[in-house]
Amino acid sequence: MTLGLAFMGTPEFAVPVLAALRDAGHRILRVYTAPSRPAGRGQNERPSAVGEFARARGLALATPATLRAPETQAEFAALGADAAVVAAYGLILPLAVLAAPRLGCCNVHASLLPRWRGAAPIQRAILAGDAETGVTIMRMEEGLDTGPMLLAERVPIAPDATAGALHDRLAALGARLMVRALAELEAGRAVARPQPKDGVTYAAKIGKGETRLDWSRPAAELERAVRAFAPAPGAWFASADARIRVLAAAVEEGMGAPGTVLDGRLLIACGKGALRPVTVQRAGGNPMPADDFLRGHPLAAGTRLA
Repeated sequence: MTLGLAFMGTPEFAVPVLAALRDAGHRILRVYTAPSRPAGRGQNERPSAVGEFARARGLALATPATLRAPETQAEFAALGADAAVVAAYGLILPLAVLAAPRLGCCNVHASLLPRWRGAAPIQRAILAGDAETGVTIMRMEEGLDTGPMLLAERVPIAPDATAGALHDRLAALGARLMVRALAELEAGRAVARPQPKDGVTYAAKIGKGETRLDWSRPAAELERAVRAFAPAPGAWFASADARIRVLAAAVEEGMGAPGTVLDGRLLIACGKGALRPVTVQRAGGNPMPADDFLRGHPLAAGTRLA
């Protein structure tokens, strides 16, 4: 059955969800997304990924800075939406918004709740070395990702999985599960299960300081960091005052003072083992194999990296 939906999302992760809802025949009454922000060297105002998608398809678009204003809440309620679908929106939904749609507000979350509630579940799962993750569709309440679960599906995390690849896979899965969850809600077949009280973890937003490679840590942890921050914002190290992003790396055997280059092919000693960057990128440049980078910017064995 066709539903009238409010959609609330901002980054690329949310776009497949919105597209799937349209393809399923649901009426998108209004799309809510974060306001445009300065981007690029010129710092020109750029709409969110969801905003660009909505405008290209002629969907009604709203970009409030907050949902707490009474007039904004009244406008939302006036939509008469059957349900609201939320996917990485970025704004807190007040109780007045949560209570307005007939079937409630449903969220697409990129983890197996209650593990990795919060802003960066994909990156945190990789950083922690989790063997699996998944998508949970939940009915929202006022707590942070605490609502009862409607659907969930598991996805293994491959040993070479990057955040970018896992992001795309989970976004596609979330889109499919949300279409199914709405159908079950409308048919009265949906069963909302409370989240387990055990196993709660929080996926804090990635801080800028976390992306710098700390050579005192084990190489296995740094390799996970490389994958967790690829393709963006990118794990990095400094060499001659230049920031070198590492987009792919391998763990190898090696010993030395942490941060010491151990050979002519950029094997770097860590707190335990050694890390060999495989694909790197200088600021403003293109990604390239580390061997190509070294031909123009040699780092001899014995060099100490900060």
